Amino acid sequence: MSGVNANALLSPKPRIRIGCKPIGCKRLSRFCGGVWGSSAVVANPSRSAEERVYEVVLKQAALVREPRKDRERGLDWEKTIQNEGSISDDGNLLNEAYARCGEVCAEYAKTFYLGTQLMTPERRRAVWAIYVWCRRTDELVDGPNASHITPKALARWETRLTDLFEGRPYDMYDAALSDTVSKYFVDIQPFKDMIEGMRVDLRKSRYENFDELYLYCYYVAGTVGLMSVPVMGLAPESKASVESVYNAALALGLANQLTNILRDVGEDARRGRVYLPQDELAQAGLCDDDIFEGKVTEKWRSFMKGQIKRARRFFDEAEKGIAELSAASRWPVWASLMLYKQILDSIEANDYDNFTKRAYVSKAKKLLSLPIAFGRAMMSPSNSKIW
Repeated sequence: MSGVNANALLSPKPRIRIGCKPIGCKRLSRFCGGVWGSSAVVANPSRSAEERVYEVVLKQAALVREPRKDRERGLDWEKTIQNEGSISDDGNLLNEAYARCGEVCAEYAKTFYLGTQLMTPERRRAVWAIYVWCRRTDELVDGPNASHITPKALARWETRLTDLFEGRPYDMYDAALSDTVSKYFVDIQPFKDMIEGMRVDLRKSRYENFDELYLYCYYVAGTVGLMSVPVMGLAPESKASVESVYNAALALGLANQLTNILRDVGEDARRGRVYLPQDELAQAGLCDDDIFEGKVTEKWRSFMKGQIKRARRFFDEAEKGIAELSAASRWPVWASLMLYKQILDSIEANDYDNFTKRAYVSKAKKLLSLPIAFGRAMMSPSNSKIW
């Protein structure tokens, strides 16, 4: 979630009132519905966000059914060598590229990195490459240089993405992902959609309803699941449909992002941003002013209980698909899911004070979760085709 100051997004507009002090129309409606850039997800903006995103899910699942083509190809290292100053041969360059991705993953996602150690070396390296690209993309609008990021900068980042998908990486991290997408049925669309999520963060600081928030959560987190499934692989004995596995991966990304939003309410408010549905706040008798004041009231507790319940439903949907992944890929996914669910528990334990208290999972609880996640990862896929 971006640290862009919301004041920069406001302009003189007619003002409306929703329960509390006036709120500029620009916050509530100017960026709402249909103003989502060039993403394929908005081909038919009259449909719900869930319907539009599911079309992307179906497209990704269909790619897996296509006859395997020889997608592997050599990389054009010219830009990489210019930027890195390396003179190693291609094989060593590629190994170094993946090693660098592993180092980043180990530093910033320790639990997930540990879980990837059970994966085959090729899948493990590919997952690291995807993680690093996603992290770098998120850092554009949520990192130390976020205030300097413009739509043009994101356009240049998307051009780099296209180049790496065509075998022309700009640096070593790009090279690792470029090699990965040449080996697996990884489509460029989820990557483009994640960049679109960064564009949304530059121009939008309020979400009128959950339909808008759902689309944003897909952009910035649900896309990760769609990127990862081709690399994770499905268990040979799985009887589940490919679409259902992709849908479960999408659900995990949505659940994680909703959890991030609930955890970071206070932090985002201090940046002038509210990622909670405005209509649901109004229905609960709340508004932005209540969030900025940061007082835990009975209205706030009741509202948060509903938000947490919804996030848990997405986690429940995600659980259905993990067992269908290849056995070696399940542990890091189970670990991620279990740890994020515990953040919701922590919000409850803090009496729903996500204004001044940051919900987190202690190192001890993380360590205790790992063997449980490992045990679940060893479970065989279900034989049910129902879901």
